[in-house]
Formats: sequence, C-alpha cells, structure tokens
Amino acid sequence: MGAAEKILGGKKIIRLRIIDMTRCKKISLKKFSEVYSAAKNFLARKLLFKRLKAKGEEILKVASKIIVASVQMDCAPYEKEKNLAHAEELIAEAAARGAKLIVLPELFSTGYRVELKDRELSEELTGATTTRLQVLAKKFDAYIAGAILERGAGDMVFDTAIIVGAQGLLGIHRKMHLWGDEVKRFQKGAALDVIKLPSATVGLLICYEIGFPELSRIQVRKGADILIYPSAFGKARYYAWEIASKSRALENGAFVVACNRCGQDSDSVFGGLSRIVAPDATILAGAGVEEERVVCAEIDLDATKKMRRTLPYLRDLNQKLFNQNF
Repeated sequence: MGAAEKILGGKKIIRLRIIDMTRCKKISLKKFSEVYSAAKNFLARKLLFKRLKAKGEEILKVASKIIVASVQMDCAPYEKEKNLAHAEELIAEAAARGAKLIVLPELFSTGYRVELKDRELSEELTGATTTRLQVLAKKFDAYIAGAILERGAGDMVFDTAIIVGAQGLLGIHRKMHLWGDEVKRFQKGAALDVIKLPSATVGLLICYEIGFPELSRIQVRKGADILIYPSAFGKARYYAWEIASKSRALENGAFVVACNRCGQDSDSVFGGLSRIVAPDATILAGAGVEEERVVCAEIDLDATKKMRRTLPYLRDLNQKLFNQNF
C-alpha cells in the first residue's frame, strides 16, 4: 500500500486527481509517487499531502452517498407488456430524480394473482424482462431490482428477485419462505447471498420474508449495507409491514428499501406504504396506501457504521450460538 493510500485510510481511489503544489498541474493518483519525489522541499511535500488528504476525504464522502428509489405501482394481472411499459415510465421518473438504485415490486411485470398462468407468464432469468431492464439500467446509469416469475426446469416456477445493471443480470434471490397458497405455485429457493455493487453491498429478499429476521441478519453478516424487499404485501396485514420494515433496519444497522405494490388483483388488496428506512429506523421517504408513487431518498452509507457503533448488535452477537443454529 503506497503513501497516498495510507493517507486515505487504505481506501483505493481510482483516477483521483490531485494538484502538484510545485507545478500547479493535475496528475493521477497513479503518478503520486513521482509528484512527491519531484516536490522540491519538505514544505511543498507537506502541502501536497494536505491537499491530497482533503481531496480524498471529499471524494470518499461523495462516494458514500446514493439516491435510491422505491417504485410503488399498480400492476395489471396477466398484462405483461402493459406493466413493463408502465414500469419503464416510473423508472425514468426515478432516474430523472437522480436515483441510482431503483426497486420495483414483487411480480411487477405480470401482476401477483396470476396463478392460472404462472408457467405461461414465467421466463428465464436472461429473458425479455431482464433484457429490457438492462437497457434501462444502461440508459440511466443505474441498478434496477424487482421480482419476476422465473421459469425453472420441468414445471418449476420460482418467485425470483433480480438486480440488473448495464452489464446485465448481477444477482438473484429465489423466495425461500412462501406465503399461503404460494406453496402450490412456486418452488422454494435454497440459497441466500448478497450482491456487491460498486457503491454498496445489497441483500435481496421478497415480501413475506421481511418477517424473517434471520435472513436479513445472515445477509448483513455477509456484508449487506442495504436490504431490498420487492413486495406484494397485503393491506390487511399492514401492521406487520409497518413494524418489520423498521425492525430489519434497526436490528441490522442497515438501510431498508421496502417496495410494495398498490391496487388489487382478484380478492387480494395490496397495502402500499413503500418506504426507505434509515439504520436508526427513521422513514426517510414513504408512500401512502393507495397511490402510485416514486419514493426517493438520498442515503449515506456511512450511517450504517455509525448506527452499528451506537447499537452494537452485530458486534455483541453470540457468534458461537448463531453459527450453531444458522
């Protein structure tokens, strides 16, 4: 690790521009050692270090912040093209407001109560929906998450959360804990992981899984800063959503992007209340029950470190007990 990196606390800053105090010339961090050697005296070197440190701290501070969006939308059952077109409009709105991480609801492209055509509406992970999201991610320089009907082998169908960037599909989570009659519709997922993005590490979970704290705790222990919940959560159980969305944030010292849909499919009425929750359980931005809305908030990932010091649940976790049971 070079002298320049030590000054920045071991953080590697790519293409950082600094000023050569002896020549007033912009150079890259890669050439810092050359500039340092060229400094004519101790004072010049000291000034150079001071400028580099200030610039590096400024860049690190900016890099820790990101605007996230939770897209609360109604979804028409069985009408995939209509839903995708509407989602594109809402994604564009989120991007226009500066969002770089945009979350859509559970089964946003098909509607939730489509059990008569689950297999017909399902698609492979690299299918048309993922491709369209990739185009949008590239256009808006953003990451887009949501949950779709995934076609598995044979007759299997999964309720699968995906996250897509300009490069394509970056990660998935197949719903592991199924609600009610979902056990008749979907195969259970069997893996739990996190996805590392340049700006943050995220954990994907789906709807009902917001009530299973073990899942988010495992993801946070794997490095998650942001917990994402694409959902089609029922209005009748809004009280569970209200408490769980805050609890998962507080107990993990993590940001929660809880994205619920609104409207009604068949006899299922959805509860909205999409929100972005800070590590101290503060709701940074939220929607009501019935309206469509793009909920945006700027989050500072440094807040996760601060909250984990203030309430050190992760530090004080009985690791042996946890490892034996989970």
